[in-house]
Amino acid sequence: MLTCIIRYQIDPTKKAQFEQYARNWGQAIPRCGADLIGYYAPHEGSSTLAYGIYNIPSLAEYEAYRARLAADPLGQENYAFAQSEKFLLREDRTFLKLASAPHGDPA
Repeated sequence: MLTCIIRYQIDPTKKAQFEQYARNWGQAIPRCGADLIGYYAPHEGSSTLAYGIYNIPSLAEYEAYRARLAADPLGQENYAFAQSEKFLLREDRTFLKLASAPHGDPA
């Protein structure tokens, strides 16, 4: 299992637009096959950093998921919304593999 962490730099004056964008992904991402952990908007500290986090079984599954997301009507609408509102200034994706499992005391 891979975890994709999307780090966004957002326009701090357009936090409400990012939150709408996040809610839309909250519908589209699970429907298209990824296990959405959540989208996170700035609250305290930095006013420009936001995150999207989801799990996907493999990079091959990621490619298929991205194709489904691009074809999804809400996905298309959300991509267009982000472009028209210009609240995303930068977007970086990192894929990580859990290294600390199992968690907790095995006793």
